[in-house]
Amino acid sequence: MHNNNNSQDANSPQWLWLTATLFSMVAFAANSIFCRLALRSGDIDPQSFTTTRLLSGALFLSLLLLLKPGSSKKPGGNWRGGFYLFVYAYLFSLAYIQLDAGVGALILFAAVQLTMFGWGWKNGEKLRARVLLGMLVAFSGLIVLLAPGGNAPGAISSFFMLAAGFAWGTYSVMGKRSVDAARDTTGNFLRSLPFVVAVTAVSLLQTPLVITPTGLLYAVASGVLASGAGYVVWYAVVKRLAAQTAATLQLSVPVLASAAGVMLLNEPLSLRMVVASLIVLGGIALALLGPKPIQAV
Repeated sequence: MHNNNNSQDANSPQWLWLTATLFSMVAFAANSIFCRLALRSGDIDPQSFTTTRLLSGALFLSLLLLLKPGSSKKPGGNWRGGFYLFVYAYLFSLAYIQLDAGVGALILFAAVQLTMFGWGWKNGEKLRARVLLGMLVAFSGLIVLLAPGGNAPGAISSFFMLAAGFAWGTYSVMGKRSVDAARDTTGNFLRSLPFVVAVTAVSLLQTPLVITPTGLLYAVASGVLASGAGYVVWYAVVKRLAAQTAATLQLSVPVLASAAGVMLLNEPLSLRMVVASLIVLGGIALALLGPKPIQAV
C-alpha cells in the first residue's frame, strides 16, 4: 500500500505539487494573520487561542479522515510529532502578543531554515553551494531585523518565536517519513491536545481565560483552514523536497505575512522590514536558481 502511494506521488504532475507548495505557504502566512488579529486586541488569550486552534484542527482532520475514501480511518502520527506541534503552536501564540505579523513570521521561518538545513546536513543531504549561499543571504535578513535599534522587536517575544521555529522545523522534517499525510497530521493534532490542555489548566490557576466570539472565530479559522488543511498539504509536499529546499521555500512566508499585515492589520511597514524582506527574497531566488527543487520520491 505504501509503495502504491509513493508511485502515485511520483507520477503526479509537477504543477500540482508546485500549486500545493504555494497553498502551504499561504496557509502558513494566514496563521500569522489570524493569530495577530485575535491577540492584538485581547479578544482571546494565548492559551485559549492555542487550545481552540489545535482542537478545531483535530476535529476537522478527524472528520476529513472519516470521509476520505479508500484509506484507513485510524489516525497515524506519533507522540513526538504531537509534542513538537504543541510547542510550536503554544510559543507561536505567546510571541504574537507583541510581534507584528511580518516580523514574527520572519523570525519563525529563519529558525525553521536553520533547523531543516541542520537536519539535512546531519542526514547526509548534499548541501549545494548555491543553496547554502542563498540560505546565508536569506538568514542575514534576520540579522538586519533583530539588530539593536528603535524598530527592533522585543527580546522575549523574539525568543519565543525562535523556539517555535525550531519546533516547527523539527515537525517539518518528521514529515519526510510520512506515508499518509492525512492520517499522520490527524494523529499529531490529536496527540497535541493533552499537552495544551495541561498548560491551559496550569494557566487557569494564575489568570482567568479570555474568550470572545471574535477571538474564537479567528482561532477556529486558524485551526481548520490555515493549520488543519495547510499542514496536511505540507506533509504531502515536504517528502518530495530536499530539506534545504523546503526550508528556503518557507522563507517566502514572512514576505506574504508582512504584506498582509500592512494591508489587513494596518501594521507599519518600516524601512528595516523592507530591507530584511528584500534580502530574504534575494536569498530564496539565489537558492532556487539551481537544480529543480521538486524531487519525486
